[in-house]
Amino acid sequence: IVAFLQKFFWDGRAKSLEEQMAGPLYSKEEMGNTPENLVATLNGIPAYRQLFEQAFPNTSAEQIQLNDIHLAIAAFETSLISLNSRYDHYAHGYHEALTDKEIEGMNVFRSFVARCAECHTPPLFTNQQIAVLGTPEPAGMPLDVGAEKIFHKSSLRAGFKVPSLRNIDLTAPYMHSGTFATLRETMDFYTGGRGHAVPEEENLMLHWHIWNPNLTNYELDRLVDFLKTLTDERFKPHIPKQLPSGLKPMVST
Repeated sequence: IVAFLQKFFWDGRAKSLEEQMAGPLYSKEEMGNTPENLVATLNGIPAYRQLFEQAFPNTSAEQIQLNDIHLAIAAFETSLISLNSRYDHYAHGYHEALTDKEIEGMNVFRSFVARCAECHTPPLFTNQQIAVLGTPEPAGMPLDVGAEKIFHKSSLRAGFKVPSLRNIDLTAPYMHSGTFATLRETMDFYTGGRGHAVPEEENLMLHWHIWNPNLTNYELDRLVDFLKTLTDERFKPHIPKQLPSGLKPMVST
């Protein structure tokens, strides 16, 4: 659903997919590429040159241009629309799509006690805002100031983008720091009480929806049941048998 989003990266520093992709493409910790090497590599593969000529027929350039590479990647990413989960079937009137326990979880999710839907608002299950939750960092790591560094606002210290919950069961670990390995651990954090994980020396302006819901174990389990209904089973990626480069596709599991 990235086509509908307005902020990218946990700290919200990118406003477009084209701006965002410069991070993973050229980061030493991720793809470790350079603009020059990327352009040279693709221009060295005849099949890619042919594909780019088809995709950008009005360009006068004889070679693939960096801007066209960014546009092509962004175009692919915006095609990844995931709105066909069992929850979506239920929301469109097919009430048999969810079990009784999953419906109970949905009711907890939407309740004024849990307040999950205040930030994780349907249909995207995100309000696309920055929220300060006081999420713990991995052991031994200092506080990540998050959006404060980007927007220069003390009120956003340790603030991070509210992520979409669609396909959340497939995207562990959770939170900006990957602190929680399971959805149940994440639910335990939220019900643990306002600011319980904030370092003593910090005075964070926690989001007002984060308080003390004191949900029962049964309610937490039902919440997890509901979150799993947001998985779009038809959204599983199709792995091509071959690539224009001739390289074998690499699959991450």
